[in-house]
Amino acid sequence: MTENPASSVARVRIWDVPTRLVHWLIVASVATSWWTAERGDLELHRYSGYLLLGLLLFRIYWGFAGSSSARFAHFVKGPRAIARYLRSGSTPSVGHNPLGALSVVALLLLLLIQVTLGLFAVDVDGLESGPLSHYVSFEVGRACAKWHETVFDVLVWIIVLHIAAVLFYVIFRKQNLIGAMLHGHREYAEQPGSSIRFASVTRTIVGIVLAVALTWMIARGLELP
Repeated sequence: MTENPASSVARVRIWDVPTRLVHWLIVASVATSWWTAERGDLELHRYSGYLLLGLLLFRIYWGFAGSSSARFAHFVKGPRAIARYLRSGSTPSVGHNPLGALSVVALLLLLLIQVTLGLFAVDVDGLESGPLSHYVSFEVGRACAKWHETVFDVLVWIIVLHIAAVLFYVIFRKQNLIGAMLHGHREYAEQPGSSIRFASVTRTIVGIVLAVALTWMIARGLELP
């Protein structure tokens, strides 16, 4: 009697709910920001930008205080680790692999730059300016507005590369990264050597409160009541 190969597959939970929810909300908010900018609906564009800012603030917090698979220290590796991964090509990793980590960090940095530029951007007539635009001159605010558009063009290319890499792993490596970010589990040929330590609900609540409070303060122009 032959052993069923599927029986040796280990199904491991690697992504917690906050990580998955923030990931897809960022996708939705970026799409909404693009759509509202194209339609000229700057009021809704402003609110989608605030949502994106709050999500990024929470993700940064979660990168230090969240579950181990979501922490930057867990998946951001140095050049040697990336080179080893490129040479092996199939080294199993719990969470982001060293190459995928570069894509994640690049996306987060570009999104953070994009949102920050929008906070200081000044419209031509000054009617639809960012909440922090009063801290800079009109010329600097206009420059921020132009860079806000330029950085988004770069961001689009990084997003396209990110999607292409995910599809490559799904089609050629048979690793369903999309499904893992939906239900939180991945299948491995054998049980991974390291396990994930998941953060508590308390840490999640703290992160939400901090992100909402900071976003609210920034939206008010950092002016306390």
